Amino acid sequence: MSGQEFTLYSGSAAGTESCFGELAEQYNLGEVNFTFEGHSDCRTRGLKVLTPYELMKGDVSLTYLGKLMNRTYKDTPLFRNVLRSIWHQINNGQQVFVVGWINEDQTVKGGTGWGAEFAKLCNKPLYVFDQEKGQWLEWAETAFVSCETPPRITQKDFTGTGTRQLDDAGRQAIEALFKRSFA
Repeated sequence: MSGQEFTLYSGSAAGTESCFGELAEQYNLGEVNFTFEGHSDCRTRGLKVLTPYELMKGDVSLTYLGKLMNRTYKDTPLFRNVLRSIWHQINNGQQVFVVGWINEDQTVKGGTGWGAEFAKLCNKPLYVFDQEKGQWLEWAETAFVSCETPPRITQKDFTGTGTRQLDDAGRQAIEALFKRSFA
């Protein structure tokens, strides 16, 4: 299959999402970046501004989310819309790649953690590059385990998301993922 048959579903934020988008463009993949009114966008290619109605499709209870992820969240319009746009990213991808950090409780750090939890709930293949450990891990029903072989993008519709604090190891991991998948 050629790269033209693949579509990246992401956001338009700095860091991991921008890196995924740059590589999707470099490899001539389709790209859809979900955003909303008032969001600071780093990428404009494939930008999909979600309407208020579309955003509400991705609404999630902060009480439920807090219990699921063992955290408390501030209820602000911006944060709610970020969570709602993440829902669209995960909902559209059939394989999910995240860059960030895995916590001891098997959740992913930050807002990105909701994307990883939603992927788990939907039983989608989930791969996380843990920047602290410097390795890819995959979700195996109850815990993250080290990947026996580095992951490849195999689904035509896939999600790439993660931290805004992308480090050199994270960037190299994403670059290697695209090279393994499309070179």
